[in-house]
Amino acid sequence: MKVCLRVQPEEKVCVITDEATKEIAAALVREVEAVGAPYDAWVLEELTQRPVTDLPREILDDLENSQVSIFAVQAQTNELKSRMQMTDVVNRRKIRHAHMVNINRQIMLEGMRADYNKVDRISTKVVEIARGAKQIRAKTAAGTDLVADMNPNYRWIKTSGIISPDKWGNLPGGEVFTTPGEVNGTFVIDGVVGDYLCAKFGSLRDNPLTIEVKGNRLVSAHSANRELEQDFWRYTHTDENSDRVGEFAIGTNVELRDVIGQILQDEKYPGVHIAFGNPYGAHTGAQWYSSTHIDVVGRNFDIWADGQQIMRQGQFLLEG
Repeated sequence: MKVCLRVQPEEKVCVITDEATKEIAAALVREVEAVGAPYDAWVLEELTQRPVTDLPREILDDLENSQVSIFAVQAQTNELKSRMQMTDVVNRRKIRHAHMVNINRQIMLEGMRADYNKVDRISTKVVEIARGAKQIRAKTAAGTDLVADMNPNYRWIKTSGIISPDKWGNLPGGEVFTTPGEVNGTFVIDGVVGDYLCAKFGSLRDNPLTIEVKGNRLVSAHSANRELEQDFWRYTHTDENSDRVGEFAIGTNVELRDVIGQILQDEKYPGVHIAFGNPYGAHTGAQWYSSTHIDVVGRNFDIWADGQQIMRQGQFLLEG
């Protein structure tokens, strides 16, 4: 409340949670009360049925009158539309919004205990390099070899955990991202996949998913776990742009030690991750749209920006 969201006593806070996350939401509300800020707290199941296909009017109206919002909920299948309805209001009203989808006790005790001023300093260095790069290459010993050509018309966004009115952010924080111009190559996903598939499949360390991207489109996906392979393929073929790379990102939370099988934290783990589907064009400037968005995360990256190595085996080379 004091570092990431900087809640002030005169600001109105909207807290959205569900039955499964009430303990964490209660801890967050307690900190809002300590600041002295007025708030409303909403439990989804008390307003509507799950999965939530349309965000309840009571919550939308409350967001219209809030300066700060927190979404601490366990994702269910087919709820992305309702989350987009929420972030549409957040973007328009420039609310400082903490997005904590699938937050759990482990993440509260690990990623949320990071020194976010330190993470912000690292993120600033990384985004400055990325904004000047024409091409970024990422490789891993597991077999990833991915080349991303950048579009100078698309903006790089820093979400380091220090949340501003200009861009809501996930917590725990620690990434910089853009919509790429074009991505090509192989990505061995030995971390996690996103959205509701994350809860279903968890860590992919022992059963990775290997994907091929050509011309910014997913062209193949293979795994020994055939159910994972089929579910991922189905998700990434929901609409005409669900198989299109909408996000290219670099995780910058240097206080994370490994992936844990939870996308909310794992996409902040130092390295490259990409997402298929919605490019968050309101922030990056991309002009196309998708109704879906799914992140994929690997481990232990080497990264080069225009030939300059900036990461070796998951460790940034940014001293000085």
